[in-house]
Amino acid sequence: MKTVRENGESENMREGSLKHEYGTERSVSITVEEMKSFYRYMHCCQLLHSGLCRDDILQKEDGPLLAAQIGSELQKQFAILPGGRGINGHPVIFLPDFPAFSELPEEELQNVLRYLTSVPSTTASEVGFILIIDRRLDRWAAVRATLLRIGGSFPANLHLVLVLRPTTLLQRTLSDILFKYNRDEFKMKVVMLSTVTELHAYIDPGQLTTDLGGTQEYHHDSWISHRTAIEAFALMVKTVAQTLQAFGTELAETELPNDAEATVELLQEHTLKKDTMKTDLKVALSQGGRLLACINEPLQADAEYNMTQDEMENLATVQRLMGQLDETETAFDDFWERHRTKLEQCLQLRHFEKHFREVRPQLDVMYERLSGFSEISISPAHAEHVLRELSSHEERAYELIDLALSLANEGDRLIENSHYAEDSIRPKCTELRGVCEEISSTLRSKKSLLLRALELHHSLEKAFQWCEEGIFLLANQPVDRCQSQDGAEAALQELERYLDTAALHTITDRGAICCQYEAVLNPQLRDHIDKVFQKQSSVQEMFEKRRVSLKKLAAKQTRPVQPVAPRPEVKSPLSSPNLQRKDRRFSADSALCKKGESPVHNGSTRHASLSEEEENLAVLRRHVMNELLETERAYVEELLCVLEGYAAEMDNPAMAHLIPSTLQSKKDILFGNMPEIYQFHKRTFLKELEAYTDCPELVGRCFLERMKDLQIYEAYCQNKPRSESLWRQCSDCAFFQECQKKLEHKLGLDSYLLKPVQRITKYQLLLKELLKYSKGCDGADDLQEALSSILGILKAVNDSMHLIAITGYEGNLSELGRLLMQGSFSVWTEHKKGHAKVKDLARFKPMQRHLFLHEKALLFCKRREENGEGYEKAPSYSFKHLLRMGAVGITENAKGDNKKFEIWCNSREEVFIVQAPTTDIKTAWVNEIRKVLTQQLKACRDAKQQKSSDSASPNATSNNTSVSLSPFRQKNQKKQDEKKLEPNLTSEANSCPSPKQKGWNKPSLSADASEENDGFSSGEDPMNSDTEDDVVKKLAPGKYTVVADCEKAGPQELSVKSGDMVQLIREGEEGQWFVKNLRSGRDGWVAAANLLSLISESKSSQSLSSSDGSVSGNLSTSSSCSETYTSFSDIKP
Repeated sequence: MKTVRENGESENMREGSLKHEYGTERSVSITVEEMKSFYRYMHCCQLLHSGLCRDDILQKEDGPLLAAQIGSELQKQFAILPGGRGINGHPVIFLPDFPAFSELPEEELQNVLRYLTSVPSTTASEVGFILIIDRRLDRWAAVRATLLRIGGSFPANLHLVLVLRPTTLLQRTLSDILFKYNRDEFKMKVVMLSTVTELHAYIDPGQLTTDLGGTQEYHHDSWISHRTAIEAFALMVKTVAQTLQAFGTELAETELPNDAEATVELLQEHTLKKDTMKTDLKVALSQGGRLLACINEPLQADAEYNMTQDEMENLATVQRLMGQLDETETAFDDFWERHRTKLEQCLQLRHFEKHFREVRPQLDVMYERLSGFSEISISPAHAEHVLRELSSHEERAYELIDLALSLANEGDRLIENSHYAEDSIRPKCTELRGVCEEISSTLRSKKSLLLRALELHHSLEKAFQWCEEGIFLLANQPVDRCQSQDGAEAALQELERYLDTAALHTITDRGAICCQYEAVLNPQLRDHIDKVFQKQSSVQEMFEKRRVSLKKLAAKQTRPVQPVAPRPEVKSPLSSPNLQRKDRRFSADSALCKKGESPVHNGSTRHASLSEEEENLAVLRRHVMNELLETERAYVEELLCVLEGYAAEMDNPAMAHLIPSTLQSKKDILFGNMPEIYQFHKRTFLKELEAYTDCPELVGRCFLERMKDLQIYEAYCQNKPRSESLWRQCSDCAFFQECQKKLEHKLGLDSYLLKPVQRITKYQLLLKELLKYSKGCDGADDLQEALSSILGILKAVNDSMHLIAITGYEGNLSELGRLLMQGSFSVWTEHKKGHAKVKDLARFKPMQRHLFLHEKALLFCKRREENGEGYEKAPSYSFKHLLRMGAVGITENAKGDNKKFEIWCNSREEVFIVQAPTTDIKTAWVNEIRKVLTQQLKACRDAKQQKSSDSASPNATSNNTSVSLSPFRQKNQKKQDEKKLEPNLTSEANSCPSPKQKGWNKPSLSADASEENDGFSSGEDPMNSDTEDDVVKKLAPGKYTVVADCEKAGPQELSVKSGDMVQLIREGEEGQWFVKNLRSGRDGWVAAANLLSLISESKSSQSLSSSDGSVSGNLSTSSSCSETYTSFSDIKP
């Protein structure tokens, strides 16, 4: 495109080329019509500007004088331009009689003459002016001076000077004489005239004013007013022409902006300038109209009025300028309309490009997401999960597609409206439609494949469920029902009915399945199909075997009863527990034997029953293992979903504005060590669990090997209160709502943050189930140990949650050793001062204390409930007191309540009477404290033996002060006799009894924690053989009271309730005792390991002693005695 400068030259315009994403160029094309419009407009502006110069209104380059500038000089009227012309068209300038002419400043004279000579056209000025000087009333000297002054300073071509000489006789005579004498010095053609009549010979009277005998009407003030108006109009037209030309050049050279905002601003700016231009044009046209009316006013008043030549020139000039203004306005409107259309199209293009830049990356992201969806799934849950995720993206995908197609249609409309950027818009519309088609096709393909995969999974799951239910049916058919012909027929019909449903649930043609679902099959799914088919075959084979057996039983004829007495089946309480278990296992076979089957057939039936039972247990184990693996995979996916959908989004800059200030930089608090948990389960634990798919009974080894790794849950649970508190502060923020919306979760983040806590508790339930179906298997011990370890982790987690709530303890809790137990108790205290015991004022109103039993200390804390919800409602514990376990003694039974026991130190100077909520809790705590004291005693004994072995001489021991433990009796004396007890204890402690003196009725355990004792006595410790394990192994027959409930684990075992009176009759094999419940009259077997926690001695004070009589200890408490374990440091030398 070319733009025209004011001097008429042209230059190349810059074409705006704007780069954008996706590699295309945005070039602005200029149409031929726009070129023509621009040139026409610029030509009009130039004509308007040059017309002023051509009309000689403002032709002087150095700046013409205007009437408004020399108005005062013109008002003196020493020179006028009446508008007349000579015979040959010479403009006439008239100098009326002006006595003070000689006194006029030269500058005033020059300005007036220069202005008057600039009024006529250039053509008229070139012909030359006629100057009429009226000096009829003046002297010759003034005439001569005037001529000389004009001759030296007249600014234009002077054709003729006509002088009306003085009329007085003397002055006329002098002028005649002196004019002839001085003619040569005037340097111009001068004619002396005596009368006005002589003047008419040179100029027509119609071109002269009435002062010179002419007929022309001349009004000097009107003439000045007209000239001022014409010149003002000319200046306005010139200014408008220059402004229009500059504005046109600016519009033509304007480079289209790169963005919509700048385009809007530019359009507003240009529109404002256009409005200003239009206003100036209208003002100029209005003023020109008024000027024309003023010039034509004489003609309106008198139709016969003859205009002077100057008036006619002025009229023609104004009319021409008015016409040019109209033409310029029309060209300006056309050019502006095209320019405005270009800017509006540019704005439309920028909006289109902006929307394209917004939609196009979203389409790419959506396509990548949809392409990333796997159409091959590994499980029904996985397929449903992927399908749900795909469905959640489907709505968003179609929204994007609608948006993109709408944008493409908008581009088509722009092209239809002849948009200048058609070459840029059309490829983008094509690109949008192509990407939308790809997304739609990918979405349909993925969804179709996933639905097919889900259909296959449902078919396999349906078949697998049919197999499981069939196995369950086989495992739960009662054997005793099959002992009769009717029962066997009923069981057979039940099997037949179930087999009739096989066609609706099972898969018959493996090849057809693989061919039908070839597109969605992967190696795992093929293996799963093989396993399902194999399982179907196995189940159908099991059904066939069971059906054959039942048919034989149903077809068997009942034999007549033989007159031989049947072999009695004696349930002797003295029989071995092994025989009892065999009787339970083969009860169905025994029943068949009673019906008269041969021994051979009896043996084969028993073997078949055993095989079916083992198969059923194996199926149940696999079922539990499958549940473990499926829930593990789902758990890993849920953790990943939380980490990617919430945790990762906290680092996303696009989501930063949604995160409240209270949540800033607190991702570690909110999620704890969840990333570590996810990595462990994803990379390690899940893979190792999958390795035990075919041998679920051995999965306990996997748990045992990864038990240390599973302790990472302790840190997560310890952080959970802080996470819960932070969640409650920010749960309603837009960030969590947006993340939940993207994930399409029905539950909030708090539900998913609870998943790790739920998972670690789920393991122990699954292990219990596996252990239940793995009795007698190789991995049963590992499963039992794994279950105990998981329960230990849960206990440690629970204990740690309480430990972190302790406040006010200035020391380091980790120095107190491992936390063994914790719980709430009612506590009374007693303090001995001097020879009497002083009880606290709160003796009869117990203090509520929460006790924490560590390996090295016992903490007393006060429980404080907190207000709030969830973890914020968790209690806190204020530290109150600490007892070192090295200085502690216990009395297992306190007077008045079997739920109380005593903890004391410093020879009972300080006694804490502790009441447990139940007797079971009391027993557990007493046993645990007893273990701690026993372990400390063992440590003291080992140290003593080590020191004895290091002694250099036999006298080394006697030279050192030694303290040894010995059993002693502590009678229930009155308070005033307690002071006499300590010397007796001291004397007994200093004696070293023989091993034969180890028995006592109220045993005492001691643990040394005194730092003053450097060595121990070499005498044998009477506690060496009195451990808890020895007591458990040496139960004695007798009557006992049950203190805890126990349900039976098998048909031959005995269930008892708390308060029942039982009698131990005889010990069998494998640690079983045959026990009779005296209340119900039933008997059965009970494991010896459970007896100490189940029974206590009856009120007849029946004692439980070892077989060799070396240990005797009361399991029940009478009102006159108590079992006491004393600290080693409480024995004073």
